[in-house]
Amino acid sequence: MTRDGIQLIVVDAANVVGSRPDGWWRDRAGAARRLLTKLTSLQECLEQPSDVVVALEGAAKSAVAEGTDPDGLRVVLADGSGDDAIVDVVAAAVAADNSRSITVVTADRGLRDRVEELGAVTVGPRWLLDRIES
Repeated sequence: MTRDGIQLIVVDAANVVGSRPDGWWRDRAGAARRLLTKLTSLQECLEQPSDVVVALEGAAKSAVAEGTDPDGLRVVLADGSGDDAIVDVVAAAVAADNSRSITVVTADRGLRDRVEELGAVTVGPRWLLDRIES
C-alpha cells in the first residue's frame, strides 16, 4: 500500500442502505444522508488512515448538494449506474497507484467481480455497518 499508507475505501451506498429492510425505500435521500453522517466517523473505527469515497445514484443523490462533501468523505454522484461509477473510481485509483490498498463495500456479485478484476478487495455491507454502528 502506498500513497503514504492511506488505503481507499469505496462504498456502494445503495447496496449498504438496501441491506436492511428499515423503510429506506420511502426516503432514499434521507437514508443516504443517515449513512453519510455515520460514515464521517469511520476514520475513528479503522486501524489505518483511509480515504473514503461514497457513490450515490438515483434519488439518493439529492442527499448532498453537488460539489459538497461531508467531513472526511468524497461523494461521487453517479450520472447513470452507481456500479459503473464505482468501477471508474477504482480504475482511476489503480491507474494513479497500482499498489494502493483498495476495498469496495458491496454485496453485489457483478460489481465485486468487476472491481476484483482491477485488484480491489471486496467486503460486504456488514463489515462497514459493524464499524460505523458500534
